[in-house]
Amino acid sequence: MRGFRTITSAAAAAALTAGLLGAAAGAGNATARGDSAADSGIDSVPSAIRTVSSGWTIPWGLSWLPDGSALITERDSFKLFKLTQSGTKTSVGTVPNVVTTNGEGGLLGVAVSPNWNNDRYVYLMHSAASDNRIVRMKYDGTSLSGYKVLVTGIAKSKYHNGGRIKFGPDGYLYATTGDAQNTSLAQDRNSLNGKILRMTTDGKAAPGNPFGTLVYSLGHRNPQGITWDAQGRLWEAEFGNSKYDELNLIESGKNYGWPTCEGNCSTSGMTNPKRQWTVSEASPSAVAYADGAIYMAALRGERLWRIPVSGTSAGTPASYYVGQYGRLRTVEQVPGKNSLWLSTTNADNNGGEPDGADKVFQVDLR
Repeated sequence: MRGFRTITSAAAAAALTAGLLGAAAGAGNATARGDSAADSGIDSVPSAIRTVSSGWTIPWGLSWLPDGSALITERDSFKLFKLTQSGTKTSVGTVPNVVTTNGEGGLLGVAVSPNWNNDRYVYLMHSAASDNRIVRMKYDGTSLSGYKVLVTGIAKSKYHNGGRIKFGPDGYLYATTGDAQNTSLAQDRNSLNGKILRMTTDGKAAPGNPFGTLVYSLGHRNPQGITWDAQGRLWEAEFGNSKYDELNLIESGKNYGWPTCEGNCSTSGMTNPKRQWTVSEASPSAVAYADGAIYMAALRGERLWRIPVSGTSAGTPASYYVGQYGRLRTVEQVPGKNSLWLSTTNADNNGGEPDGADKVFQVDLR
């Protein structure tokens, strides 16, 4: 645990029109990009935080099982764990063929099949010897088996590997990929890098994809966060280079600018973020929607951002736990609760903490 600065006042957070959702990224002085929010009061905000589990080393991906427990990956150990809401942690198994990039690659995202009760499939994204890839395994409640590669050929690098995978409300699997430190790939429609991908459960291009391939959107630098609002709108958090981090409203076939644009720009054909931050305030990883707002975990910024949203508009961001818990990697809403799980990643290269220093917290919203 580092620092003990108090949280930013929640009074700055704007709320939503009832029933409307969305997500956006914002800056400390949070200049709106695109629509301005129609603020109408304050919905729930973080009110309490407690430790669910400790002793982790770079927990990265998190996905919920139907019983309310979570599957969590560790990036550098290549292990998958089950964590119950009471805090019981069980090793599920080690994913084969994973390698580190001695930077940001390794065992990254995890997504539980939407047909779990029938197929027991778990989807994972990881770095391999030659590339980044998306694979499928079976978890029978005791162990992992049946490793099957679904998508290969996503270029890897020491940094900018993306890695978040989630099933959308349409039943298709979405994945974020980084530019692998080759900026030209983000604008290349024939490359899987610098993209958001959308696929079937067998790793094929989903029906309706804009280019007839896996590519759903392009022009991304290093996206690591995706979430959906109640209307099915897709939002994405993205690492900028040296100026601005972003959270974008993602639409099929749109170009989000990298490397031509970093943050808001006026270049024809590029889609601007709804909000942007300086990189020192954010460097975002995961995002989650809960009760009228997007929550965004910040690594370098060492804080949890709350951005109220209404429809496709983003309100004024507020930050919580600034410097108290170090680098924040993953945030997800707890099923059936107005609460979040929030994990640290202080044992990574930039955090400098020893193995076992990371934690999973529960944040209650009131």
